[in-house]
Amino acid sequence: MTLSEKDRQELIEHYVEKAQNTIEDIKFFIENEKLLVAINRIYYGIFYMLSALAIKHQMITSKHTQLIGWFNKNFVKENKIDRKYAKYIQEAFEKRMKSDYEVLANFSTNDVSDLFEKMQETVHEINKLL
Repeated sequence: MTLSEKDRQELIEHYVEKAQNTIEDIKFFIENEKLLVAINRIYYGIFYMLSALAIKHQMITSKHTQLIGWFNKNFVKENKIDRKYAKYIQEAFEKRMKSDYEVLANFSTNDVSDLFEKMQETVHEINKLL
């Protein structure tokens, strides 16, 4: 897919806005004890930022693991961002998979709130790369 610079920038801004809106949604879900939905949105908030970063660097994929791998290779291994963010992203991905696909998945409010803090920090740091 070939995008003009204007279209690329609009798409990046769209993803960043989606990530920011997701933060507000997550607060609501945690407050109302909708923890499985909160876990899903925590991961997707990060995913939106990773997607924005990929678009900036003309990397297009529909595969989550490929996007995460690209980020790790190009930003974590190149020391452009602290390694802890790769761990936070992986944790969010794994918990999202568990919350979406395991029938008996269960998370505590403390676990979800901790992951939410990590998500907000990760979103902030990825935004610096944009």
